[in-house]
Amino acid sequence: MTGFSADWLAMREPFDHAARRAAAASFDLPALASRLRADSPALTVVDLACGTGANFRELAPRLRGSQRWLLVDHDPLLLSALPGALAAWARVHGFGFEETGGGLCIEGVDWSAEVQPLRIDLAGALDAVPFAKAHLVTASALLDLVSIEWLDALIGHLKSANAAALFALTVDGRVAWDPSIEGDEEVHGFFMLHQRGAKGFGSAMGAEAARLSAERFTAAGFNVAQRTSDWCIEGTNGEAAAMVTAMVDGMNDAAIEQAPAAHALVSKWRAQRMRLTRRSRLTVGHVDILAVP
Repeated sequence: MTGFSADWLAMREPFDHAARRAAAASFDLPALASRLRADSPALTVVDLACGTGANFRELAPRLRGSQRWLLVDHDPLLLSALPGALAAWARVHGFGFEETGGGLCIEGVDWSAEVQPLRIDLAGALDAVPFAKAHLVTASALLDLVSIEWLDALIGHLKSANAAALFALTVDGRVAWDPSIEGDEEVHGFFMLHQRGAKGFGSAMGAEAARLSAERFTAAGFNVAQRTSDWCIEGTNGEAAAMVTAMVDGMNDAAIEQAPAAHALVSKWRAQRMRLTRRSRLTVGHVDILAVP
């Protein structure tokens, strides 16, 4: 799987948080957690491709109550950064934080969580993930990277565990620049094709991931709900301008890799976009998907 740096994950987290806010409210996560927990003492959550814990930070306070999290990633550098990232977050928000043997304990006003990091190669060893006791399996910005065959295997594990799934920030192919410039459509087309390339999980679903995932979960007997969770990035301040710059560079690199013959067109587009960074608004379409057995 293509790696993601801790710096990139930190850069995108504020935009992820803003995008997910409305979707989280419409899913009524406390009620979902209560229903899934049933008579169990704690809600058991498996977080796939956890990175430095952004999905945990987003969901744990919203789910409320007693929780047990398994945070799974293949990258030892991201997993090693996880305790520090969660400790800093807990300190900012006034949550209790304690490192225990092999795990972490974090406590908020109306919730608490035991957290255990697990290093597992999700591309090659999905069967090694301890799904059996999971009430909820979750991930953020993952489904567009995986193949439909990988998704089908995951759905099989979820059905066996009778677990629900919550997948946030799945790209759906919508990208809009304001102001628009020459080259936007061509670069976006190359970028979309690049997204369908293999990312370590077979041929990626890319922008078709939200649609295909909803279809696959529905066919497997899950009740599926979807909400938009779009990035809206205004490049007028330092944080947003840095994000716009990163997105332009990422689209530029992907487009050139996908279509080397279009190098001149793409490079001209990048130069124009960079000049407009602090006057640009970028909307990137995402979908949050909740699937409940």
